Amino acid sequence: MDNVAVVVDDIEAAIAFFTELGMELEGEAQIEGVWADRTVGLDGVRSAIAMMRTPDGHGKLELTKFHTPAAITAGPSAPPPNTLGLHRVMFAVDDIDDTIARLRRHGAELLGEVAQYENTYRLCNLRGPAGIIVALAERIG
Repeated sequence: MDNVAVVVDDIEAAIAFFTELGMELEGEAQIEGVWADRTVGLDGVRSAIAMMRTPDGHGKLELTKFHTPAAITAGPSAPPPNTLGLHRVMFAVDDIDDTIARLRRHGAELLGEVAQYENTYRLCNLRGPAGIIVALAERIG
């Protein structure tokens, strides 16, 4: 897998959010032209992208802000965790409580609560940029 793309309405806020999670901004670009239209399957594509890289360099998240055509919301703006389709992105963290506190400063909202799975993990789900669900996992065992 090369990357997972997330369409956002505020790319700078999304960059700040994922940087707070420890990701690094690899690069930014403006995307437009016939090749973009053909690739995406839309006419008149003009978008900004930011490629975020995990610290180990193995995972990437592409943040995309569509200027034209404008992004649309399909269904509820904050779909519940049992919605069909791409569900969430999970990040391993060293300190889940500290990470939650830092992400709240970027608008994250905790869904449910932090729960412990056996003696192995502390886990939670947060609502992040553009309403996506971001899961956190802290290994404890």
